[in-house]
Amino acid sequence: MTYPSTSTTPLLVTGGTGTLGGHVVPLLQAAGHEVRVLTRQTRPATAAGIAYVTGDLRTGEGVEAAVDGVHTVLHLAGGPKGDDEATRTLVRAAACADVRHLAYISVVGADRVPLAWLRTKLESERAIADSGIGWTVLRAAQFHELTLTMIEKMTRLPVLPVPGGLRLQPVAAREVAARLAELTLAEPSGRVPDMTGPEVLDLATLARSYLDLRGGHRRPKLPVRIPGKAGRAYRCGENLTLEDALVGKVTWAEFLAERVTA
Repeated sequence: MTYPSTSTTPLLVTGGTGTLGGHVVPLLQAAGHEVRVLTRQTRPATAAGIAYVTGDLRTGEGVEAAVDGVHTVLHLAGGPKGDDEATRTLVRAAACADVRHLAYISVVGADRVPLAWLRTKLESERAIADSGIGWTVLRAAQFHELTLTMIEKMTRLPVLPVPGGLRLQPVAAREVAARLAELTLAEPSGRVPDMTGPEVLDLATLARSYLDLRGGHRRPKLPVRIPGKAGRAYRCGENLTLEDALVGKVTWAEFLAERVTA
């Protein structure tokens, strides 16, 4: 099999300084590849064997230079809005360069839950699939790390809001990173099976596990109904992948024991 990149060809990673990037970049380096990370903040030209390049996917500044000489791009960068436009900017630059494989991390339910930020993920997927470049898209469930941030905020409130019917399949970011590294270094695979955590848990259970481990007082629960089409989608489990998914091994309790006690 001929891979899109060799150890002499740099890989470009967008979002390489984030939660997922912090796990996947070292894996790509360990596989013997030179890694170039696109970042909006100016950093030393090289650090820890990583070449940092300054650019902004929102404006396009520096993006053409970032993809120059690159055969493979792993697109991790994302935010609460504007991901579709940022992805189109990257796709345009990649199409004019020698990029042969564009890998992207998306979100489970991007085509089923009618929320604006998920719509930008779906539009990003479409832009990549229509780019004319070989592509791979992996949809993942919510990371344990992001779930913990949400639970920490909720449990600071005097009353614990519990959206009825909302369930999650939290997955360890490091397990998603391992899958992404594998996919990035392989031939373009198109849409691959979603990746989820090993459990389906409601918010009350997630919060109770966290409070029990921290020794915190349990809060009175306040049932909350998510309105509209998004609420119906969540109650129907449209944000879940219950069949044909790649399932991680790290449970929520195992993650908490590792993270909270540390």
